[in-house]
Amino acid sequence: MALEMRDRCERCEVAELTETSPARICTYECTFCVPCSEAMQDVCPNCGGELVARPRRGAARVGAGESS
Repeated sequence: MALEMRDRCERCEVAELTETSPARICTYECTFCVPCSEAMQDVCPNCGGELVARPRRGAARVGAGESS
């Protein structure tokens, strides 16, 4: 099961987050831009969990599973 790569910060709703943008997530996949995460001291306001760097999908994974 892949992570849901949300494209907006849940706090400021301004940050455009692409699949390769740096972002922070908690275990429930709440998603925040780095400045908002730092302002919240890397604690998710929804669940109280730790916000950590969201993994990036590499170029090799784009289109994975498609046949040539």
